[in-house]
Amino acid sequence: MAIMRTRGTRRHDERVETGAHDRAMSGSGTPEATWQGWAGLGALPEVGPAELVPFGGRAVVIAPHPGYEVLGTGGLLARLSEWSRNVLIVAVTDGAASHPHSTEWSPERLAAARPLETREALQRLNLRQVQVVRLGLPDGAAERIEPGLLGGLSKCLQPDDIVFAPWRYDGHPDHEAVGRAACLAADALGLPFVEVPVCTWHWASPDDSRVPWSRARRILLDEATHARKLRAVQAFRSQLEPDKATGQAPVLAEHVLARLTRSYEVVLI
Repeated sequence: MAIMRTRGTRRHDERVETGAHDRAMSGSGTPEATWQGWAGLGALPEVGPAELVPFGGRAVVIAPHPGYEVLGTGGLLARLSEWSRNVLIVAVTDGAASHPHSTEWSPERLAAARPLETREALQRLNLRQVQVVRLGLPDGAAERIEPGLLGGLSKCLQPDDIVFAPWRYDGHPDHEAVGRAACLAADALGLPFVEVPVCTWHWASPDDSRVPWSRARRILLDEATHARKLRAVQAFRSQLEPDKATGQAPVLAEHVLARLTRSYEVVLI
């Protein structure tokens, strides 16, 4: 299988920019029942881990916030480990802005806790050949992420890497900034670039013309792999509990998790 290169994908998605103002992250979003009722989701072509990351290649997952690497590609990472593929996770931020105005979860506490949650989650996925690089860029500052990430990636990427990053139109400013920077970095080195929708499932709707469904592929997770992903997600305790100080609901509420813990993962190639 030939994975689409960044030059083609960047040009392909230019039409999405016209609807940028519509990618609002408000309310509870499109229910998972609505997605499951859409025949097009189940009809997406399948792609295997070994096709995405051939022998000798390394998967580089660029995570804007701790937890993204598991929610978006946790099952894929577990499968790649079984295929003895090397994995590098580039943690762009430490997720210190997830609980604004909270006295229970201050930015300092979050910056300390969330990387530890990631480490626990990766252990639960049983990853054997994984390296994590933390860039420490500011959470919630998309305008500062792109230039900082470009410099950081230039020191991380290798000729045989396959780069996984948020879709450049995912809806969250940090996700989109990371996606754009990752695209440019991969393009500069001629590396395959795979985009991962996460917030997309919130604002988009079945057969939404803003989403490039022709590039969408499903990575099927067997029962054991799916169970490991579900257990790994539970490691992100700071995101799973209500904030007692502000009364805010969990960041990863049930309706959010329902869209991100299916028995398959979706990527754009």
